Amino acid sequence: MRNTKVAYRYAKSILQLAAERNEGDRVEADFEVVLDALKANRELRVFLKSPVVKSDVKEKTLLAVFGNHVGELVKTFIKILTAKGREALLFEIAESYIEQTRLRKGIMSAKVILASPFDGVDTEAFNALVKAMNGGGEVRITEEVNPEIIGGFILKVEDKMVDASVSGQLKALRRNYSKNLYEASI
Repeated sequence: MRNTKVAYRYAKSILQLAAERNEGDRVEADFEVVLDALKANRELRVFLKSPVVKSDVKEKTLLAVFGNHVGELVKTFIKILTAKGREALLFEIAESYIEQTRLRKGIMSAKVILASPFDGVDTEAFNALVKAMNGGGEVRITEEVNPEIIGGFILKVEDKMVDASVSGQLKALRRNYSKNLYEASI
């Protein structure tokens, strides 16, 4: 279960503190490092969610992993999270912080799910599409590869989603045919 409200509140708090200290860009970069590490390392995410491992061990591990790569504000934040037993939310908090920072800067985040990796033409086309949805503002697009969509793409922009995937079209056809009440007369 994702605790997005709790993560949002933690992220908002550290965002305000970073703004007061004029460290917003530094903290954003730190949380990008944290987010990238947690995305790349499933074992670390499982470790943070483990109820068997004590909080002080989790704190020491997090500080060992991120200590040389993040600033003092994020290190202190990690200590507070582990003291409160909320270290399992670190991934969601980092995501929320980055999202809130980008929204403050007027940068729209989008996610594109494709069956195969991007090429240069795809990137430009998706940038143009999302900019049109955003009214011409700056856009940051992240890519995800999911072969299960077969072909096409799924574009997620904030709370909007465009499903132009082959698997999405097949599901829509299946729904339409299951509702078809037509019976041929003999």
